[in-house]
Amino acid sequence: MIKKAKEYLPILLLSLLPTILVWLPFFARLKKFWGIPLPEGGMTTVVSNYDGPLYIAIAKTLYNPELIKQNFSFDLPVEYYAAHFPLYPFLVRLVATITVFPYAMLAVTCFSAFIALSFFYLLAKEYTSKDNALWLTTIFSIFPARWLIIRSVGSPEPLFIATIIASVYFFKKEKYWFAGLFGALAQLTKSPGILLFLAYLCIIFSSEFKRLANTHLNKWFQKINFSVYPILLIPLSLIAVFALYQQTFNNFFAYFNSGDNIHLFFPPFQIFNYQAPWVNTHWLEEIILFYLICLLGLSQLIKQKDNVLSWFVAIFLSSIFFVSHRDIIRYALPITPFLIIGTRDLLTSKEFKIILCILALPIYLFSLAYISQNTMPISNWSPLL
Repeated sequence: MIKKAKEYLPILLLSLLPTILVWLPFFARLKKFWGIPLPEGGMTTVVSNYDGPLYIAIAKTLYNPELIKQNFSFDLPVEYYAAHFPLYPFLVRLVATITVFPYAMLAVTCFSAFIALSFFYLLAKEYTSKDNALWLTTIFSIFPARWLIIRSVGSPEPLFIATIIASVYFFKKEKYWFAGLFGALAQLTKSPGILLFLAYLCIIFSSEFKRLANTHLNKWFQKINFSVYPILLIPLSLIAVFALYQQTFNNFFAYFNSGDNIHLFFPPFQIFNYQAPWVNTHWLEEIILFYLICLLGLSQLIKQKDNVLSWFVAIFLSSIFFVSHRDIIRYALPITPFLIIGTRDLLTSKEFKIILCILALPIYLFSLAYISQNTMPISNWSPLL
């Protein structure tokens, strides 16, 4: 037990120290850092980052439309809250029994980040040595910079990514009940969790296809591997979320009526429409570089014949091509850990270790700048405490 605790102590430090360093200039109320102007609101700046206060509102009202209208003046229709799935705010409400809601929100985010890094470390050890797995976890603790930001503010992404990594880890080990359970938790956290179920179906079908192709049609039912049925917990959990919306919003499909929240558009690559509401710029060349990195990582997973990781990355990345949103890297964060594993030979080289040391400072500076500007205007904090 002590040996196991010692093994995970570095993971705990990797989950906490980068976040504490990001918080420090705000906590100290610095006016500037490295020439970057910082707001004087202190930690209020951190907890007011999008969409943290909206999740606090859900945690305090449990989607009750009347309570939302009476207590929160975000100038948003109540249906908008249906885009924010329930597991993260429910956990915030639970932790808020011992502290105020803003700090409960940060606590849930930090704990989720620790779980994400822990399962990533477990998964990485399946591919490489302990030392290299720890180094890959070090990379994942701060890269990409959007991940460091998202796990330093109120956000469901760390919980979503933690449950996805855990589900994939157990699926690869053929522990389908755990895979289904963590997949269901991912689905209860964010709507793209259903893509995990779709990836599992593709994995199962592709692995079973050759065997079933040589089996007479009337014997297919006998040949199907039913041990994977726990993955049905994922779509069932989505139905449970919609059932909750039926009770609260009186609309089973409230998620699809939540306003400008579903940023999927046909044909693909609509992100280059500079007039799109969530794009609003023609400075988009780095998006091509982002696509390039993702596709190179996917090609490595395919080359390594990693059926599980390559299918999940392929399905998720395909959906990203239809996303029209300037913050597209946030949408792609769930595939980041698997791209890191796919490119592990490059990332564990001495050259990349030097590169990461150089990149650490700009990652940190970008995090401070982003958090300082990505805040919701809140004039009255009392309903959120």
